[in-house]
Amino acid sequence: MKNRPFGKHGFDCSEIGFGAWAIGGGWGAQADTDSIAALNRALDLGCNFIDTAAGYGNGRSEKLIAQVLRERAAAGKTDKVFVATKTPPSPGIWPPSPYCKAEERYSEAYLRENIAQRCAYLGTERLDLLQLHTWTRAWNRNPTPFKVLRDLQREGKISLIGVSTPEHDQNSVIDLMRGGWIDSVQVIYNFFEQEPAAELLDVAQEHGVGVIVRVAFDEGVLTGKFTAETQFPSDDFRSSYFAGDRLSRAVQRAEAIRKDISSTGLTMAQAALKFVLAHPAVSTVIPGIRNTAQAEANCATSDLPDLAPDLLEKLRRHNWRRGLWYGGK
Repeated sequence: MKNRPFGKHGFDCSEIGFGAWAIGGGWGAQADTDSIAALNRALDLGCNFIDTAAGYGNGRSEKLIAQVLRERAAAGKTDKVFVATKTPPSPGIWPPSPYCKAEERYSEAYLRENIAQRCAYLGTERLDLLQLHTWTRAWNRNPTPFKVLRDLQREGKISLIGVSTPEHDQNSVIDLMRGGWIDSVQVIYNFFEQEPAAELLDVAQEHGVGVIVRVAFDEGVLTGKFTAETQFPSDDFRSSYFAGDRLSRAVQRAEAIRKDISSTGLTMAQAALKFVLAHPAVSTVIPGIRNTAQAEANCATSDLPDLAPDLLEKLRRHNWRRGLWYGGK
């Protein structure tokens, strides 16, 4: 496993991190035994970065991570594992509307209470990284929540501060990076969604902001394992994400990528991860991992050769401006 600097923050993180949404629930049935085995296998293979959130099973994901780290410490496995978690805005419109007020959706009392809960669930007195779980451009002129988080940072409750970008307006966080409000940013970046390469990633690199890439597989379709007939259980997030004709359209475009990599020996998943890691601003990519096979396949990708420049240029042509995918066609 190769490591990369996490921005300017003196920590080298594994190129492949552990995306812990699915082990908390929301992606169909998931046994805790499988989740624990997956976490242990990834960590044994050199992964040292885990990303979770309050909303991943209402703390279930965080509690499983705490259990695994506690058991590993008891067994003498003391290598540092960096755990990033997220606090959502208080109940209301998601994503926040331009008319929402930052000091209401992320009030000081709410942030302090929620962060105390994150610490309790993760079994720690200090969070490695606390990310706000979405944002809106409307709050950039009044970043009150980050003032509160800087206070909590000085108090020793959190080490680093970040934000997970809103799906519809990832560039809304660029001003936050330039203003020095955040230490890290979590973005959507993949074959289809390449907008961060236009400016966001370069700004992050210029300001020493750590970059965590999510949705590298576009919720699985870029692994090449779906067909237009694939169906998801009703309790699986993907049943709504790929509603209507979205899945068939995405599969068709994914198959075009498969043709471009057909002579490389790479799997679709390997190519997807290597494409993300080709940008030097990226600190880590966090594919969802829910079993040991996925842990092994994803972690092994780090040691594969980088994509050749001509292939990388060819793959950039798969940029897909889908517009309001989350809101409809």
